[in-house]
Amino acid sequence: MKDKCFLVTGSSSGIGLAITVKLLDAGAKVIGVARNHSRQKLEHKNHLTYSIDLNTSDNLEKKIKKIIEDNPEINGLVSNAGYGEFGPLENFSSKQISSFLSMNLTSHIIITKCLLPHFKKKQIGDIIFMGSEASLSGEKNGALYCSAKFGLRGFSQAISKDVSNSNIRVCIVNPGMVRTSFFDNLKFSPGADVNNAISEEDISNSVLSILKLGRNTVVDEINLSPLKKAVKFK
Repeated sequence: MKDKCFLVTGSSSGIGLAITVKLLDAGAKVIGVARNHSRQKLEHKNHLTYSIDLNTSDNLEKKIKKIIEDNPEINGLVSNAGYGEFGPLENFSSKQISSFLSMNLTSHIIITKCLLPHFKKKQIGDIIFMGSEASLSGEKNGALYCSAKFGLRGFSQAISKDVSNSNIRVCIVNPGMVRTSFFDNLKFSPGADVNNAISEEDISNSVLSILKLGRNTVVDEINLSPLKKAVKFK
């Protein structure tokens, strides 16, 4: 992995931070993108951070292109950033809906769009999207979240077919509930038992395993589930 350089979004906490640490430990360089990096004190010679609000789509393309210009060695993307909103659809304003989809779907599309010409020019690239079990089945009170994740899964499948001839691999990882700060502002969380949630370590290990495969092998999709599904309501 010492010849690899990844742009990782949502790198300051949770799954994104776990993946960042895993990639750095494997010898890769990581360009971490998050709104606020003050929550983590990760210091590593191969770790560079940019503070960007990915929900501001008006200038997102310009900022991502500047990162690529500053770091032309980038040859991979782990598109992980996002947050959860759950409840009856009528409880959300039009502004909330637009903002949620901008962050959880549109930002992934825009960042990929910016990187594809760069990867095609280099004739190599890896793209991993962090999806969700919510991309596999619609659930009660999940209209917004499922819409974003279904869309991301469809985007991943489609873009994979578009770029395979350019030696670019695309995968989406769909985890069930993971015990992270994702649930801090939600009304539910994984059950208390260790078997009720996936560990961040298992997700980061899965990502690293995908990336270590020979270039002739593509993992289209991985679905990860807790051994025993249980939800605790707050």
